[in-house]
Amino acid sequence: MTQAVLEALALVERIMDFIKDYRVGGREKYREALRRMSAENGVSLVIDFDDLLSYDRVLADILVESPSVFLESASKAIQQVMMVEDPEYAQKVKTFHARIRRLPESFHVKIREIRARHLGKLIAVEGIVTKISPVKQELVEAVFRCKTCGHEEVVRQEEGSLVKPTQCPECSREGRKSQGFVLVAEKSRFVDVQKFVLQEKPEELPPGQLPRSIEVVVRDDLVDTVRPGDRVTVVGFLRVEEDKKFLKNAPPVYHPYMEANYVEVAAKETLDVEITPEDEKRILELSRRGDLEELIVNSIAPSIYGYREVKLAIALLLFGGVPKVYPDGIRVRGDIHILLIGDPGTAKSQLLRYVSFIAPRGIYTSGKGATAAGLTAAVVKEKSSGEFYLEAGALVLADGGIACIDEFDKMEARDRVSIHEAMEQQTVSIAKAGIVATLNARASILAAANPAFGRYLPNRNIAENIDLPVTILSRFDLIFILRDTPNREKDRELAQYVIDFHREAYPQELENLIPPQLLKKYIAYARKHVRPRLSEEAKAKIVDFYVSMRARSEEPESPITITPRQLEALIRLSEAHARMHLRSVVTEKDAEVAIRLMEHFLRNVGIDIATKTVDIDTVMTGQPKSQREKIILLLDIIKELVRSSNGNPVKVEDVVKEAQARGLDEAFVRKVLEKLYESGEIMMPRQGYIITTV
Repeated sequence: MTQAVLEALALVERIMDFIKDYRVGGREKYREALRRMSAENGVSLVIDFDDLLSYDRVLADILVESPSVFLESASKAIQQVMMVEDPEYAQKVKTFHARIRRLPESFHVKIREIRARHLGKLIAVEGIVTKISPVKQELVEAVFRCKTCGHEEVVRQEEGSLVKPTQCPECSREGRKSQGFVLVAEKSRFVDVQKFVLQEKPEELPPGQLPRSIEVVVRDDLVDTVRPGDRVTVVGFLRVEEDKKFLKNAPPVYHPYMEANYVEVAAKETLDVEITPEDEKRILELSRRGDLEELIVNSIAPSIYGYREVKLAIALLLFGGVPKVYPDGIRVRGDIHILLIGDPGTAKSQLLRYVSFIAPRGIYTSGKGATAAGLTAAVVKEKSSGEFYLEAGALVLADGGIACIDEFDKMEARDRVSIHEAMEQQTVSIAKAGIVATLNARASILAAANPAFGRYLPNRNIAENIDLPVTILSRFDLIFILRDTPNREKDRELAQYVIDFHREAYPQELENLIPPQLLKKYIAYARKHVRPRLSEEAKAKIVDFYVSMRARSEEPESPITITPRQLEALIRLSEAHARMHLRSVVTEKDAEVAIRLMEHFLRNVGIDIATKTVDIDTVMTGQPKSQREKIILLLDIIKELVRSSNGNPVKVEDVVKEAQARGLDEAFVRKVLEKLYESGEIMMPRQGYIITTV
């Protein structure tokens, strides 16, 4: 036997000893794992790197320096130990795998820092899955049949093109010429293979840089364990593949890809923030402070003057409510959505930028440059292979975090439609190029939009002031209007505040703030460890408020003031306020804060401008009750006039005259006729004449 063969056998023996002998508290950890594996029809034994290091340092060194050699020997070692534990199962399964996890921090390499020195070495890489290919089958052992005599030859396949036998041993022995070989696919051994692209996490991206990515190849039981948008840690080793036509008349250039050995998908709660025991101590100390709410609100975009209610609502959005799954399988979101509508220069974008920075997982994007595919998901064709990949968009990448969308009103109408599902169901469905998939988009949305007329007009309802469909407006838990109205006293305070910042003479309140990194860790800690439940007192408070608001609508002439959608928003806001204080129970005080914010929203946004009464249909349908009744009256007038003219079109002027006689304003009538024409409820067969379509 050669030295190499002896060394390989010795390595298999050492790994077998480790699998058989390693114990934790008297338990045979890996022997038990093998027994479970055969019971569950598994093919992979997951080994903790720490266990290997503590048992045999030489083995750990071989694994790090020559992972492909170690893993091949480990596969044989598992097979041999399994022959003792369960011979029948060992015969059935041709190949077992050793999967290595929990590599020390020193072996974790950032995608941006992958270099030639890492080739062939065992490393761990963290990132976000952006593209994923369909599962294909790779030929491992090919069975070829001789066309002349029918003899079958087994050929192990290496990397590159298909390896065929050069000659047939049977034909050679009998002295005849073989006519060649044909592949017998059904007798050959294939293994599942899949590729995905791992990209740098958005929060780790250096400013002004394009995100880097690396291709990862997964085989056998690792296929289909990840989806686009998942945050994963891949343990494996680097290999290289030649670049096509990279440089003319130069030595060949190769690009790296990663051969995955183990893939660990991070849970939604596992936000990418490391919290040390010292951090935890500071977080718990903070939570006990009496002025915690004030501290957190002041720490959100401290350079922006005022906006206490807005900043409090944003703080609650950062902490979020608790998602629930009902017994019938229906999932109710815990994430809070907020829309800011503001005049130019009211610091909307600055607020969004700050939130994307302070959120443990935040993505900032602008509606102006975002497409439906960029926001949700896309199917892309790769040039080199012609394969279709599923690629995740901003809302999928923000899964478990916050998506800050600026210029929300500037999005194309067809692109906005894709947000509907993401806002309520918190999923993104895609059906393109034969790929039908549903991806998770469990993110809070903080959006900013400009008024349709440049400035917010207080004499018009919200649906008229903003160029957004009511189907999207109604999905926001809270909507804030940031108006720029001259006020001598406030203007002086604002001017002094801004100029002091430019002079670097910061106000005294700024000294008593939570440092941004600590606030980020505080939010991450609360989201991970605190799942508050409603107390009886909080429940009673919310129910009383809801019932008293609904009671206003009991009269036939009264508008609807509040709907179950706002009730769910109240629960989410109450839970978020309890989470802010790291409380496991939602108290009456938490419910009061939620009610106060909801009242602010209803008073300023969900109001019928004409009657000055709260009418939630202003947001839910775009038309308050008073306006809806007028539109119905106008439609009735048109129908009556058409009927009296024997079903022929009627003059617009006649409709306007009749409507004025019944107390409707001419400007309102002409505006509604325009909208009815746009929506297809009336037609204009010829200029100046109209007829109803319903």
